Amino acid sequence: MILFDTTSASNWKHASGLARVSRRLREELGPRCRALAWPEIAAAAKTGDWILTPELFSDAERPGFAAFLGKRPCRIAAIYHDSIPMKHPAITWPKSVERHPGYVKLLSQFDRVWAVSHASREELLGIWAWQGVAHPPPVDVLPLGADWPDFPRARGGAPESGRVRKIVATGIIEPRKNQTVLLDACTELRKEGVEVELHLVGRVNPHFGKPIARRLKALMSGWPGLRHHATLGDAGLAALLRSARATAFPSLAEGCGLPLLESLWMGIPCLCSDIAPLKENAAGGGCLVVEGNSVQGWTDALRRILTDDTLHRKLVAEAGSRSIPTWSEAAAILADELAEI
Repeated sequence: MILFDTTSASNWKHASGLARVSRRLREELGPRCRALAWPEIAAAAKTGDWILTPELFSDAERPGFAAFLGKRPCRIAAIYHDSIPMKHPAITWPKSVERHPGYVKLLSQFDRVWAVSHASREELLGIWAWQGVAHPPPVDVLPLGADWPDFPRARGGAPESGRVRKIVATGIIEPRKNQTVLLDACTELRKEGVEVELHLVGRVNPHFGKPIARRLKALMSGWPGLRHHATLGDAGLAALLRSARATAFPSLAEGCGLPLLESLWMGIPCLCSDIAPLKENAAGGGCLVVEGNSVQGWTDALRRILTDDTLHRKLVAEAGSRSIPTWSEAAAILADELAEI
């Protein structure tokens, strides 16, 4: 039996990537797993079981967890997302920064780890080497699913209507997601006479997002096409995406960049920054990578996607024809490989 860790992330109300990974894997594993929270997991675990956690944790948050690892009766596996708190501590939640080194060190005692991208895998192995971990567990890459329940894959792209064309960017409002570069680039385009709607979807990070939120509010008074959707369910987000010309992800750091793949599932081309995880997922087509992640680079890229219909049709065709993983496939990989070990 797979004992699936649902201590925190799967119960979060906000639509973070970690929460979506937890919920969708648990749904697709179905009867092959049993959902439990700590410390119930420790009490239920027996020989022959696997504990699978997609969560972040520490011994302080889960009293007795480190001791349990040392005398566990079964094997334990994890989904590793990223180490952004260690790489960008100045713009990451203080609690996450404090937790993360210990979390990564605990992972080195696991029996198996799946990283959410090749870039994420290399990052984890590098941190373990830096921490002096002599015998790390095997680390493979798990292609995350991009399908949404009740929303079949779209292959036709966005309908064209009127002169104003819509760009959608999903992600918590914070410096790491780099929405500021989109605001700057779109401001430049509007000075040129290029009409554009920009829709930002995501809650405001209470630690670091308030200056961006204030700028959004100020810009909205003179730019009717600028919208901020702090909360938007799957149905609302799907409708917004399918009405978009393209999506934009100018992130400074990611583990996978799941919204990029979800956009392609909806048949919508993506513009993304040139960080390794996004380039990895953009390589299959349907995406325009913005080299250097500068205001000028984003201004040029947005201008191209908004005004070059030939380019847009090419990217739409690529988005509709490329292979995109599903959550059922991701769950099958986990179930099959854990059953064989």
